[in-house]
Amino acid sequence: DKLYSPLIEHYTKIIKSYSKLDIVDIFDNKISKAQDVSPDVAKQSYTNAFSPYMTKNTTTIVLDPSSKEVDSFDFAFLLKDRVDITFFIGGAFGLERGFVDQCNNAISFGKITLSHKLIKVVLLEQIFRGLSINNNHPYHK
Repeated sequence: DKLYSPLIEHYTKIIKSYSKLDIVDIFDNKISKAQDVSPDVAKQSYTNAFSPYMTKNTTTIVLDPSSKEVDSFDFAFLLKDRVDITFFIGGAFGLERGFVDQCNNAISFGKITLSHKLIKVVLLEQIFRGLSINNNHPYHK
């Protein structure tokens, strides 16, 4: 936390100059226990936890390493003219295919596996970069 929290706070602060941002971390005892049962049970636990956030009022984007890799411009396009976007980051075993297929977009930042905290920082940086691209801010250059 000492390593990632300042970065998360930094990106949260600068993103707010372009957009409202809410970070909701969903990791409870059910998910924790499911990790020890099996990959399928772990994936199901995330589906159950994320389902309430699958509303018609939001564009849903899931980070999924087996999906299409995007560059910063592709990512910026996903943000363009969207009012409400919900991003989902799965656990160590990923997410159920059915959940991924229900989302509006499934993207990958690459085939490597990153810790939850690190991918959150990468996602926040890309959100800021995408908003910067969309608003012709020089950050991207």
